[in-house]
Amino acid sequence: MTVLQAIILGIVQGLCEFLPISSSGHLLLVPWLFNWHFLLDNPDLNKTFDVALHLGTFVAVLIYFRREVVRLLAAWFGSIAKRNLADPEAKLAWLLLVSTIPAAIVGVALESFIEDQLGKPWIIAIAMIVFAGFMYLVDHIARLDRDLDALGWGGAFLIGCAQALALCPGVSRSGVTMMAGLLLRFDRESAARYSFLLSIPVIGGAAVYKGIEVATNGLPAGTAVPFLVGVVSAAISGMVAIWFVLAYLKRHNFNLFVIYRIVVGVAVLILIVAGVRSGMGI
Repeated sequence: MTVLQAIILGIVQGLCEFLPISSSGHLLLVPWLFNWHFLLDNPDLNKTFDVALHLGTFVAVLIYFRREVVRLLAAWFGSIAKRNLADPEAKLAWLLLVSTIPAAIVGVALESFIEDQLGKPWIIAIAMIVFAGFMYLVDHIARLDRDLDALGWGGAFLIGCAQALALCPGVSRSGVTMMAGLLLRFDRESAARYSFLLSIPVIGGAAVYKGIEVATNGLPAGTAVPFLVGVVSAAISGMVAIWFVLAYLKRHNFNLFVIYRIVVGVAVLILIVAGVRSGMGI
């Protein structure tokens, strides 16, 4: 893996983790498009680098929401000590935890199936297009007349169940949780903010879960520099993506992301049909 490749993949991870366009799908499509065999030929390196990139986006969301994270953690520990949820921030912290559970269970149970069966370019392309249609429909029928103060336990669990669908590359974790928020009538900015806060335990948990094996084996020889620049580029691009989405959704709908997803999905299918690239991967 070259430093340039690590930078590109880091930027892809950082942007696509928070833009509703699927980071897992893009991290599979970019090496497929450029015919980069190194991750496929070195599965241990692939898993290790995936942990590194997730660490970068975890750092990004922690830095961006650092003040809110401190308040939520303080309120959460306070609620345990006082045994009540009178503090709205304590309740929000518990709601985020509830939303984390479904995807964690499904991810651990189906990890091998997801990696082996759902990462094929043709499946990613179809998922990109189908979810674009779903995003357009939800964005245009949702009432958008509530904020996060109205979120309850059932709504938090619903968002968590929706998040589990994003384990299929091409769907988008941020996208599906935002759409679940819109279905619960939250305004676009509130839905995005909850999605980003929810990414903290999700990305952090995934990094810890996958990182245990990495910590045992250590980094592959000669990869320290590419890994470092990958983490940094993912962190920087991740913060840019968070800022952009929150600012953009104050005044705009999701049409930009809908169009992008359709264009990418159709382009991938054209490359497959034309025989330029295999629909089964590199």
